[in-house]
Amino acid sequence: MRIISGKHRGRTIVPPRNLRARPTTDFAKENLFNVLNNLLDFEEIDVLDLFAGTGSIGYEFASRGARSVTAVEINPVHYNFIRQTARGFGFEHFYPVKANVFLYLKSCSKQFDLVFADAPYDLQGSETVVPLVLDGNLLREGGIFIFEHSDDKNFSSHPYFWQSRNYGSVHFSFFKKG
Repeated sequence: MRIISGKHRGRTIVPPRNLRARPTTDFAKENLFNVLNNLLDFEEIDVLDLFAGTGSIGYEFASRGARSVTAVEINPVHYNFIRQTARGFGFEHFYPVKANVFLYLKSCSKQFDLVFADAPYDLQGSETVVPLVLDGNLLREGGIFIFEHSDDKNFSSHPYFWQSRNYGSVHFSFFKKG
């Protein structure tokens, strides 16, 4: 894994062997950020990274100068890795949170310009994150929510569905509010 662009471009992310995350592939991540480059001014956004895993997506936003990145991860090993890696990269506005994503979404009072969720593909009920994000008050007006999922899920009938992108076995559903 590596950071693709920004201040820390090319830096590698080497998680310990006991991390059980399935990180977004570099290929999918690079293509996702190519799309986002045309949609966002990274320095003007607050990002929420749900099911942060290794922190790879959050580091990418931070490297590109996001105003803030909040990375939510329940697994203590993953959370500690994210915290230490963000500190090692010198990310000043990177905020790891050790919490259950579903409970966090129900209690979070902050608003974000972009929310990214990459729940484990085999997590029962992972798709309930979609209404929790979109029906809550998490996204600012015009904000974007990206849900990474396997090909067995389809959100095209959701009222806030905007577009989807597929890169191999990685599927991104984009939702836009407002």
